[in-house]
Amino acid sequence: MKEVYIVTGASRGIGHAVATQLEQRGHTVVRMARSNPNELDNLIECDVTSERAAELLKDVLKTYEGSEAYTLINNAGIVEPIGVMGLVENDVIARAIEVNVTAPIQLANTFIQQLQNVKATKRIMNISSGAGRKTYDGWGVYGTTKAAIDHFSRIVFDEQKKMTQPIDIVAIAPGIIDTDMQTVIRSSSAESFPPLQRFLDYKEEGTLATPEETAERLIAYVQSDRMGTEPTADVRDLS
Repeated sequence: MKEVYIVTGASRGIGHAVATQLEQRGHTVVRMARSNPNELDNLIECDVTSERAAELLKDVLKTYEGSEAYTLINNAGIVEPIGVMGLVENDVIARAIEVNVTAPIQLANTFIQQLQNVKATKRIMNISSGAGRKTYDGWGVYGTTKAAIDHFSRIVFDEQKKMTQPIDIVAIAPGIIDTDMQTVIRSSSAESFPPLQRFLDYKEEGTLATPEETAERLIAYVQSDRMGTEPTADVRDLS
């Protein structure tokens, strides 16, 4: 079966690991990211918050028209600003909402517009976070953006159950992974991020998952029969 995957934030971290493993399995993968440090031929340089991102997605779907399966993995995201309210800047808050909420919703909307009536396997995987399901001092912005993506996925999940050619969707928390995002978290101060010591301990104790391990579990989920059965999930709950 010809499967096409579009992965955002695919130049590093989880996105890079997911895209690479899909490629190794012989799937067609189109990466989207702000930069292309490895000069990959299948990576489109694009800020997901730009108007160009949705148009590029349309072009990709048109290019691979007639495929048997299409999957959009909304992985691009930022953890900043980290800080208790009153210690963060409003322009950084606005940027976080653009990247973590507006962009994945717009890309999902475009994906649905283009494929709603297409007879094929169609899937949207939104990378969420446990921070959207549990409160952490200092993550008022990040946690809120991820909670928004969870709720968006719940609504679309219900909407699609009523469609003739439904699209499966899930918001999945990938667990705590040793990526650049964790480096940013550990560089915070205890004043701005009170749970800091816990995250320092994760690194020190070697309890962080690798991007490759996490990518394997995300792919296993999106390709399994479980995909489409629940609007939110957590890789740590998977057997």
